[in-house]
Amino acid sequence: MKKIQMVDLKGQYEKIKETVNNSIQEVLDTNTYINGPQVSTFQKNLENYLDAKHVIPCANGTDALQIAMMALDLKPGEEVITADFTFAATVEVIALLQLTPVLVDVEIDSFNISIDAIKKAITPKTKAIVPVHLFGQAANMEAIMGLAKEHNLYVIEDNAQAIGANYTFADGSKKKVGTIGHVASTSFFPSKNLGCYGDGGAIFTNDDELAHKLRGIVNHGMYVRYHHDVVGVNSRLDSIQAGVLNAKLPNLDTYNTERRTAANKYNTALSGHKNIIVPSFDLNGDDHVFHQYTLRIIDADRDALMQHLQSKDIPCAIYYPIPLHSQKAYLDTRYKEEDFPATNQLVKEVISLPMHTELEDEQIKFITDSILEFLNK
Repeated sequence: MKKIQMVDLKGQYEKIKETVNNSIQEVLDTNTYINGPQVSTFQKNLENYLDAKHVIPCANGTDALQIAMMALDLKPGEEVITADFTFAATVEVIALLQLTPVLVDVEIDSFNISIDAIKKAITPKTKAIVPVHLFGQAANMEAIMGLAKEHNLYVIEDNAQAIGANYTFADGSKKKVGTIGHVASTSFFPSKNLGCYGDGGAIFTNDDELAHKLRGIVNHGMYVRYHHDVVGVNSRLDSIQAGVLNAKLPNLDTYNTERRTAANKYNTALSGHKNIIVPSFDLNGDDHVFHQYTLRIIDADRDALMQHLQSKDIPCAIYYPIPLHSQKAYLDTRYKEEDFPATNQLVKEVISLPMHTELEDEQIKFITDSILEFLNK
């Protein structure tokens, strides 16, 4: 059995090596390292894939979130609601823009932002909601968009972990996550389902006026060189990374299918154990693309299990060990522990297993056998 990786980028690269190398070589041959043809090609390819009117590439996923908020002209002190159980970048950009973060609890089963918690958190100062499609699973966008319409709020989708996932509406229609809210951000960090070989990100919107503003902000506020029409930043996807993404994008649906298949094999081996709650998903569905495969360990020592797996050279991780409302940078007297029952429970229970496109049956069996060995002893 080959060594188990949390993410096997090398194995994935070997399958598309020629295409990736040719894309990179094209950039080297043309010497167009910034805003070269590969970037515009990737932009158009991703627009077609998502069925989105506008994709604006940028330097990374955190920039994408910040730029999206900048384009909405949110004012200091205005409130932005987002999930307590997620990576810090989501709340970080809210604070950087001197907006007021309002952290709310998540649903215990999906790990995604709680609709009831959003309802309770809306005040006259609320201007936006930032749902995070955590671990690759679509949040309840129909309900979120309904609340946004009712209260005249913006919806900024944090799609860093779920590119390629679909959301199914009550009438049976589907849309790609990231194309439902007013604007969305994503990350192309190497470990993502669609990852480059460095940093990269993008912003999506179907609003022509908003897209125009976003394009200015990513490039120092310029539409014409040395004419700065809006306050901007320097955040551009470089051409080499765009070349890598162009090579990978045609494979994204296959990558996501392979992840769902691996998740189903994990579930088959681990479902029904009294100490394990596996992710719930429809194998034939497409609302979960398994950026992470995350178990909940109940009535057992999760941390000791992690040590047991690591002793067998099985990588694993806890996403995320500390709620955002407990992080030193975001402490606020408004937050009460009783407001976060699901998040406070999840941080004690979750453990993420290796998840990528190169997982082999032998590896999955070794991982799941090792988990059961520990829990059954």
